[in-house]
Amino acid sequence: MALALVFFLGACMLGPDYQKPVLETPPHFRFDTEGGAAAGELLWWELFDDPVLHSLVTIALNENRNVLIAASRMEEARAALGFTKADLYPRVDIEASAARGNLAGRTQLDAVSNQFFVAPVLSWEIDFWGKFRRANEAAAAEMLATAYGLRTVQIGLISEVAGTYFLLLDYKQRLEVSKETLHSRLDSLDIMQKRFDQGYIPELDLNQAQIQKEIAAAAIPVYERLIAKTENGLGTLLGRLPGTLETGVDLADMPMPPDVPPGLSSTLLERRPDIIQGEYLLQAQTARIGVAEAMRFPSISLTGILGVASDELSSLTSGDPAWNITGSLFGPLFNFGRNKRRVEIEEERTRQALYVYEDTVLLAFREVEDALVEVQTYRKQMAAVENKLVAASNAATLSRERYDQGVTSYLEVLDTERTLFNVELELSQLRQEFRAAYVKLYKALGGGWISEDEMEQARDPEKKTEQGHD
Repeated sequence: MALALVFFLGACMLGPDYQKPVLETPPHFRFDTEGGAAAGELLWWELFDDPVLHSLVTIALNENRNVLIAASRMEEARAALGFTKADLYPRVDIEASAARGNLAGRTQLDAVSNQFFVAPVLSWEIDFWGKFRRANEAAAAEMLATAYGLRTVQIGLISEVAGTYFLLLDYKQRLEVSKETLHSRLDSLDIMQKRFDQGYIPELDLNQAQIQKEIAAAAIPVYERLIAKTENGLGTLLGRLPGTLETGVDLADMPMPPDVPPGLSSTLLERRPDIIQGEYLLQAQTARIGVAEAMRFPSISLTGILGVASDELSSLTSGDPAWNITGSLFGPLFNFGRNKRRVEIEEERTRQALYVYEDTVLLAFREVEDALVEVQTYRKQMAAVENKLVAASNAATLSRERYDQGVTSYLEVLDTERTLFNVELELSQLRQEFRAAYVKLYKALGGGWISEDEMEQARDPEKKTEQGHD
């Protein structure tokens, strides 16, 4: 009978069982130039080969407040699972009482009497309809969802730190370009001033040189401001107070990142932590339908008391045992459709969770496609601008020589110097945007190993086991 009861209770669970959503995925990415090679686990510290950036990311992963909040939420979900799981088992409490008087119920006695009682109380609500098992199923799925939520925050943090770091390098590079341009234009202005003083050139040429000098001078505080604000933002990502941050190599000297094969499109559903998180949240919400369904039916509870009672405290442990077994059934009868509406609420929430999951998948494919096309097009654009920089630099030199020889007007010099300055700034920005595209691609593909220690533990199960025992 006991085995039959266990089997029946295990089979009787109201509500739908979770079914993994089936989504249509494209056979390959539109801008996948690697032929669908497996992306594997990306190593961001090799993809963004900069020891300073590696150090900054490591600090952020350990001290960023959003990461700490996500880790705390995972521990909270773990505790919630244990809290919910306890409802599956009987509960044992202790009950004790002491009374003295001449009143028993509503009847007055002739003499004063004493009553002492102590007993453990066992109570158990039988999970006849699977209410607690469905709740436990939902809590387990939520715990896994928070684990992948932490992973999502970590990968997003790595991407944000790397992107902000490259932006900081870009602003520093543009500041250096502005300072070098200002220095060059100060020299030119000094020559123009001497020529004007000797009557060789008109005042208009001098004024144009002064304007160009001030344009370069005005750019310097702009980039100083942007550098300070970017450093402040990066400091917040690190979980630290704003301050000056040291950087590694210059953006122009940074080596080109290696190609990142995006892999088959269907594997994106298995690799992105936010997609996996959405699926577990959908699973948790599906289980809550069963909880709501079970609340429409009666609950069956058993209560057992086994203790001792006596009218004298000295004979409390020597008297006959006192016991009581009670079974109770409590169920809804008429509540104006409240329990039915509760089921409908959970069904609609499950439908919403499915839509959120589907939207996350669509967004993931869009992000990969956007990042792939950015990597390809920025590479081509950067090559073109590098060629433009060579031509602009040569044109500026030639126009200066032509002006010094009296072949052309100063307007040609102004135009070529202005073009050179703008091209230098444009190239710095493109170098930053090109690397930012790799950051986006890393994030869009679901990231990779968070740290070298994590990678070594995953690749060496024995080492992972030993650390677990430690």
